[in-house]
Amino acid sequence: MPDPFARLDVPIPVTVTATPVADAADGGIAVIRMERGPHDHAAGTECPACAARGDIRSHLFDLLEDARQGRRPAFSRVIVDASDLPDLSIVVDRLVPGRLPAIGLRDHAVARNFRLDDEF
Repeated sequence: MPDPFARLDVPIPVTVTATPVADAADGGIAVIRMERGPHDHAAGTECPACAARGDIRSHLFDLLEDARQGRRPAFSRVIVDASDLPDLSIVVDRLVPGRLPAIGLRDHAVARNFRLDDEF
């Protein structure tokens, strides 16, 4: 069984975009669609359900683990469709090293295996 916290040889680039993205025709690209929570919150006061829905680190870890376990095809790039969110910083802040603290091993695995890329 593969180690879910193992480091890849080269980090996978992650592009965050405010433009809607169609499903990737190229098998090497994974698309994650971030959805707005079911209700609004004041800044910094998300409920647990909305926080979990918008946790890009969790989505990336699950994506990588599914590929390692053979539950999805391998990929070499991730595009995050954040067009439904009011502010891209909700996603970007969780991907910039040192901007928001890591919560557990999952967040460290994401930091080691993915890198924010502004090229699309």
